[in-house]
Amino acid sequence: MSFFKNKQNKNEENESEANQQTNEEPLSDEVMLNLTKLQTIFSYPTNNALQIRNLFLPIYDKSIVVLSIEGTVDVNLIDTTILQPLLRKSDGSLPNIDFVSLLLTTILPTADAKLITTVNEVQQSLVNGSTVILVDNEACAVSIDTVKFENRSVSEPTTETTIIGPKAAFNESAAVNRSLLRKQIRNPNFFCDPVTIGQHSEQEVSVMYIKNIADNGIVEEVIKRLKAIETDAILTLSQVEQYIEERPYSIFPTTLMTERPDRAASFILEGHVVLIMENSPTALIVPTTFWSFIHTVEDQYLRMPYGNFLRTIRLIALFIALLTPALYIAVTTFHTGMIPTDLMLAIAATRERIPFPVIAEIIIMEVAFEILREAGVRVPTTLGPTIGIVGALILGQAAVEANLISPILVVIVAITGLSSFTIPDVSFNISIRMLRFVFLFSAYLFGFFGIAIVGAFLLAYLVSMKSFGVSFFEPLSPHYPSSKDLLARPPIWKQWIRPMSMSPKQKARAPKPKGDGNNE
Repeated sequence: MSFFKNKQNKNEENESEANQQTNEEPLSDEVMLNLTKLQTIFSYPTNNALQIRNLFLPIYDKSIVVLSIEGTVDVNLIDTTILQPLLRKSDGSLPNIDFVSLLLTTILPTADAKLITTVNEVQQSLVNGSTVILVDNEACAVSIDTVKFENRSVSEPTTETTIIGPKAAFNESAAVNRSLLRKQIRNPNFFCDPVTIGQHSEQEVSVMYIKNIADNGIVEEVIKRLKAIETDAILTLSQVEQYIEERPYSIFPTTLMTERPDRAASFILEGHVVLIMENSPTALIVPTTFWSFIHTVEDQYLRMPYGNFLRTIRLIALFIALLTPALYIAVTTFHTGMIPTDLMLAIAATRERIPFPVIAEIIIMEVAFEILREAGVRVPTTLGPTIGIVGALILGQAAVEANLISPILVVIVAITGLSSFTIPDVSFNISIRMLRFVFLFSAYLFGFFGIAIVGAFLLAYLVSMKSFGVSFFEPLSPHYPSSKDLLARPPIWKQWIRPMSMSPKQKARAPKPKGDGNNE
């Protein structure tokens, strides 16, 4: 049995190598030989997605084959820019040049055409939505861009909503997403380096950065990690993220996803690198620091006092979401002397008929809240808010009346859950919700001492993390002069230098304001 299996695997490997060698072959000057090779690659006619048109052009005395893949091309565009010009009668004498040059310069002057010379180039052109013309007696082909994949139109952001600022969001088209970024950054040094990954479904990842701002080492490291990906297919940027991140088992993300072109553009202008990919309605930002996950793009659109007020509320909510249940357990279990007598008696009265210990109460309520949150996301959009509100009200009231949960615990879990919604990034939000349970158990076992120990380990872990060589807590740890936009932000005219953690080639983004005595 093992012999036959090994033999089968060897045959498959040989077949794969043969196909690869075929793909790298240069095109023959016999059009039917080229067509046969392509039919083999695309398993034609078993796979009837390959569309073949054999044409003879008597004016030019040439036989050609027009190839395209169904569902990837604009049929009307093929008709108007390729077939009609080819079949149109000549009005006069033809230039004394070879037919391929005639195609590129005279017959198809308005089409986005280019010359290709290998079987692999023909294959890639076809799967990417181009139409390819094979010409008899010519060892080359002409590829014309006729791509038309169905995409959503540009819509408003759904997870990063703002009151002030642009309302455009990325969609599933990489070309549209690149266009949205170029609309924000009109700079001749704004580069887009394509990297192809995936063996069976070759996808192109666009590495976008500003050449005279982004650090060369960061750009090279990003491209190196992308090229090191070995898999048959990558479908979305979230899968790319899992291949290139430093710590795949870490509870904290080291890359940042955004659906907003303006936010991605602001990171590019600071020296970050942004990745764009087909079928992904988000952009992936690298490197990132801890502060990126607690900032929103609206912080910069609002006046400084308003932005700092909202950022302060967000930071308070972060600590509430992380520590409130743990502090409640620590106080009611280990440190009852810290509670005023009247409040302690009130808490004891509410728990008089509760059959569960306080840790069980909180876990039940936290798990129920997470179930409601997940149900609200998965059900149809019209039912989501209803399930969240009605489910929480009915379950909470019923649990209190049945003496399963104390009323004060319902309030604590509700405040904790609402506070977690203020965390702008989805991945960071999940990290905080998971850590909440770690602090919960540490408080149940050791009280405030347990919370302090876990907090110290957490801080040490965060300081040790890196994202593409950049420390996660920079520029606070290690500390050095950098942008002042960390916990609070200064007036926008005082943000005159870029974050030094990115090692930007251009340190300053504006002249130093008068009266700003230091860079910190």
